[in-house]
Amino acid sequence: MPVGTIIALSIAALLLVFVIAGIRIVPQAQVMLIERFGRFHKEAHSGFNFIIPFIDTVRRFHGERGMQRTIDLREQVMDFPPQPVITRDNVTMQVDSVIYFKIMLPKQAMYEIAHLSTAIRQLAITNLRNLLGEMDLDQTLTSRETVNARLQKVLDEATDLWGVKVTRVELKNIHPPREIEEAMAKQMKAERERRAVVLEAEGDKRSAILKAEGDRDAAIAAAEGRKRARILEAEGRAQAIVEVAKADAEATRQTFAAIHDGKANQEVIAIRYLETLTAMSKGSANKIFLPYEATGILSSVAAIADAAKDVSEATRS
Repeated sequence: MPVGTIIALSIAALLLVFVIAGIRIVPQAQVMLIERFGRFHKEAHSGFNFIIPFIDTVRRFHGERGMQRTIDLREQVMDFPPQPVITRDNVTMQVDSVIYFKIMLPKQAMYEIAHLSTAIRQLAITNLRNLLGEMDLDQTLTSRETVNARLQKVLDEATDLWGVKVTRVELKNIHPPREIEEAMAKQMKAERERRAVVLEAEGDKRSAILKAEGDRDAAIAAAEGRKRARILEAEGRAQAIVEVAKADAEATRQTFAAIHDGKANQEVIAIRYLETLTAMSKGSANKIFLPYEATGILSSVAAIADAAKDVSEATRS
């Protein structure tokens, strides 16, 4: 094989090795920091990237899993084991928490702090002890949201120089000493029993009130019913009186019309007058009637008697 061909093949192989050595594939949501001659050169983002072999190098990052070639840009979770914390009233508690953070500026996270994860962990523990040391035991147990918000604000401000954003801090568990837990359990039991007694008393009170209101409403309804019955009875009697009066008036009208239509003489009118007086006198022995035209009536009665006498004599003959 000619020497020229061997040299050409050698150069081609070297070029191929050079190209392959310079290829860097970065996963999604990660970034790679490239240094040239020991100084920061650029950020290699997700996808295909090419560096110059032997000139450009990849800076390794000290993360939670040790030394790694890429920096994860996703939100990360850092869990803390239980830490002893002394409150303002000298109670030692075991507190474990968790922090959510995200690397916003990979260059600052690499070059502004030596061990980012260790720094965040120590910073969180220190500030947690400072915050809970300013509070009583009862406040720490009832003000978790306040502690979370204050701790998140402090950590976010402190890690801003490192290009890190602390998004959330959560206190998972707070464990007071056993004797305090027992005292709290007894207190909670006494409080539940007190609430049960209060609720039972309120229930009895409410039941008595409802029963009294029911009796009152029943009495009112009964009184209203009796009142309504008496009103209806009175209205019925009044209506009956009105109907009787109307009937009497109608009978009188019809009698008068019959007499008028029959052209009754003075004797017929006198007989009806006497019948009316007889009907009016029934039912009481103490009634005295004084006819307004006594003379005319008596003369008509005498005429009726004479007519009756004449009829009797005619019958005998």
